[in-house]
Amino acid sequence: MNRIVIGALGALLLVAAGVFWWQGRAATDAAPPVPHLLLPHPSGSGAADEGLPETDPGDAIGPDLPEVPEETKEQKRFDRLDRDRDGKITLAEMLSPRAKEFRKLDVDGNNLLTFDEWAVRTINKFKAADKGGKGYLTRTDFAVTKAKPKAPTCKCK
Repeated sequence: MNRIVIGALGALLLVAAGVFWWQGRAATDAAPPVPHLLLPHPSGSGAADEGLPETDPGDAIGPDLPEVPEETKEQKRFDRLDRDRDGKITLAEMLSPRAKEFRKLDVDGNNLLTFDEWAVRTINKFKAADKGGKGYLTRTDFAVTKAKPKAPTCKCK
């Protein structure tokens, strides 16, 4: 039995080594060729950069940079939760924030917030924003769930 397991493990290692060798070879084959402009001149005169231009570019301007659409904070916030990019946030997508968001809900910082308590609060938040009980949030519905900014506390005397 041990011989079969060791043989299968050895075969898998050989296949893995072959795949890595094949991938590494593909990466080196796809590398661009070395430009001939920087190689020594065949006549032996030592002029290695004969093919390089000697002129000043002057007022030449390259092409404009591509335009990138500016997303608002609310659009980015919506897109973070819309995992399948269908323009709708389902309840399952709303319940999947990261642990950092979970820790934000623990107001007293005692780490006693249970997952059930967190889910009830999120479900209630989802149901309050879901106008008409559609089962998903549109961008306008989702805007209602935005966290309210905290009032600044002044420690002035």
